[in-house]
Amino acid sequence: MKKKAMYYKKDKSGVECNLCPHQCKLDNNHMGFCGTRKAEDGELYSLNYGEVTSIALDPIEKKPLYHFKPGSKIISVGSFGCNFKCGFCQNASISQNVAESQFIPAETLVKLALEYKSEGNIGIAFTYNEPTVWFEYIYDTINIIKENEKYKDVDVILVSNGYINDDAFKLILPGISAVNIDLKAFSADFYRNICKGEMEYVKNSIIEASKHCHVEITNLIIEGYNDDEEEIEALSKWLSSINKDIPLHLSRYFPAYKFKVKSTSPEKMLRAYDIASSYLNYVYIGNMGDVKSDTLCPVCKNVIIKRSGYNVESKLKDAKCPYCGAEINIVL
Repeated sequence: MKKKAMYYKKDKSGVECNLCPHQCKLDNNHMGFCGTRKAEDGELYSLNYGEVTSIALDPIEKKPLYHFKPGSKIISVGSFGCNFKCGFCQNASISQNVAESQFIPAETLVKLALEYKSEGNIGIAFTYNEPTVWFEYIYDTINIIKENEKYKDVDVILVSNGYINDDAFKLILPGISAVNIDLKAFSADFYRNICKGEMEYVKNSIIEASKHCHVEITNLIIEGYNDDEEEIEALSKWLSSINKDIPLHLSRYFPAYKFKVKSTSPEKMLRAYDIASSYLNYVYIGNMGDVKSDTLCPVCKNVIIKRSGYNVESKLKDAKCPYCGAEINIVL
């Protein structure tokens, strides 16, 4: 469904999109970098409003979110389009293409979240492709939840690359319960050459999100690209300067889309884990089975959440370690 975009301004030759840092300047009938916004007759339109390409009831741990209502489920929805061009994208069929979709009104989506509450559903996760290019749909969904008391327990979650302008992000953050931001590297060159973006905007989104909601970070480690030990140390040190309790998911790379380099070695992942753990209290390894997937108390080091696949065994009754009483950064 086509809907007028929220963030743009007109200029002499067409329009300028102000949703993300690309600030695309578009002549009439031209598409933005993300593949979801088009200039028509001096206006800017979102072409993916309510267009759902993927929908599933997922474990919250799959997002991945390990410290937000562990063991729960969430309706996960995606559309098409992305404002990055990562060659290693695992969802390129929808992020880099206009995929087949079904229109689902925002009100219907929110009702669906409530209907599945009996199956452990806690809300809606905008994921699979980049959710921020679905901005107007997310904005409307949040407002429906906010304006109706019966939806007050419906959480909204973003799984995002964090590449969005500050004004737009601040508008929706009050309605977001949790976000996982993919910090793809800690290198400006990696972002410019591989993602086609600027890292500083992503860092700013992480800082801003941490002021409003629960935040977790994913870093996909690719040998020869972003696996340098000094880079991993710098990333972890920077995150700890915001909050050393922010969970970091170090994800093992496997060949996908245009990237054919070898899979990241387990040894490399374990070394990255050790480096990150010297700065952050909660570090996990993804895409390596159950290796380093348990939550340990940062003080006494006892296992407080045991994970086997997506099965969760928690010893927590509140946000305190049952062994030593230490505060745990977790939403139960």
